[in-house]
Amino acid sequence: MIWTNDPTRLMLVASLAMSYALVCLAPYLRTRRKRVAAQRAKAEAAANPGWIVAYASQTGNAEELAGQTLATLRLAGIAAQMSELSELHAEDLQRAERILFLVSTYGEGDAPDAAAAFAGRLMTNGLALPQLHYAVLALGDSAYAQFCGFGRALDQWLQAQGAQSLFPRIEVNRSSAEAIGAWRQQLSHLAGTSDAPDWSAPAFDNWRLAARVLLNPGSAGAPVYHLELEPRDGELPAWESGDLVQVSAPSDPERAREYSIASMPADGRVHLLVRLHTHDDGSHGAASGWLTQQAGLGQAIQLRLRQHRRFRLEDNAQRPLILIGNGSGIAGLRGHLKARTANGRARNWLLFGERNVAHDYHYRDELATWQLHGKLEKLDLVFSRDQLQRRYVQDSLAEQADTVRAWVAAGAAIYVCGSLDGMAAGVDAALAAALGREALDQLTAAGRYRRDVY
Repeated sequence: MIWTNDPTRLMLVASLAMSYALVCLAPYLRTRRKRVAAQRAKAEAAANPGWIVAYASQTGNAEELAGQTLATLRLAGIAAQMSELSELHAEDLQRAERILFLVSTYGEGDAPDAAAAFAGRLMTNGLALPQLHYAVLALGDSAYAQFCGFGRALDQWLQAQGAQSLFPRIEVNRSSAEAIGAWRQQLSHLAGTSDAPDWSAPAFDNWRLAARVLLNPGSAGAPVYHLELEPRDGELPAWESGDLVQVSAPSDPERAREYSIASMPADGRVHLLVRLHTHDDGSHGAASGWLTQQAGLGQAIQLRLRQHRRFRLEDNAQRPLILIGNGSGIAGLRGHLKARTANGRARNWLLFGERNVAHDYHYRDELATWQLHGKLEKLDLVFSRDQLQRRYVQDSLAEQADTVRAWVAAGAAIYVCGSLDGMAAGVDAALAAALGREALDQLTAAGRYRRDVY
């Protein structure tokens, strides 16, 4: 070791040490502020229970509606606190007199990731709640067999514990404005006010389709397109990696389709990865067909950006990152890699799966460049059809359990993006086998295990 008494060098070393310390300290301080705020809110609720607005959200819709519900109550002069469902314990339920539950359903009837601990901790046991009055807004998608499955299960469990429903459960199919309007009407009646905040969603803006490229010609799978869009008027809005866009297709304007953003504002455009969906009768999906087949270059696209806080980096920005996905899920992971490389964060491990290396290696050159320049520390690719026995990304993950444990021990966060059927469940099982289910649940509660699956 070479030491120096040069004051200039000493000051430089001290400055660098201080900068590093601040970078390491910032995530801790943010987490601590959130924890202190949650503890303060819980203490206030204990002193004056009032109403509790509890939410369980996978992509942010239930959380957004919970915020609007809370604003309506407070506008009417009603003391109320908002809480994520996972933060509620048995004593909170037994002390509260009124709770409004706004919960989404993940996959085929499961609780959202952040609510899994609540479901396992409380809903598997009996808990006397005769004093509790409640209501449930259940969000779901009727395309799934277990439509609003978690909301229905929560409602049934509350009734079995002796809790009394303020009004019948309201089920929301694909963000139905009519169903949300019914919830708002019931809420206004309970609060004794019709002067509620504006619940309408932001208007769609006019964008233009600036580029479209088929990424997988000759693939045995459905066509996948890289799209680039830019505002027709005004400046490019800001967003963070992990965020989504909603697209309104002309043939079905009432139901917006969501896509992960695969770019950053510095790229100058919103990048999307869209797989063309074809129905059994040969017709195309309303949004995917419009974006990939019907809309011409330069044509107007109705689009709006939406924050997806559950898949943002946030306090994980300084951590090592394990990114896992398949198919078009590479879009959300690419957004994170772009953000990471721009900020000089090189401890990135990407595990990606598709069909064939010859046709389905999306963003091959970009990934190779990042790896060459040390911005992608570890890259594992799994192409399921390139060998006699099918092989998937979860198989590669299971084989590297020791490496997974080492990365997590070093503070890594895990982000999963891609198909709900097969991949998401397989990856979850592989992670649980490597880390233990309890440890994985703890990572979820700490925001270090996040999923955007569909």
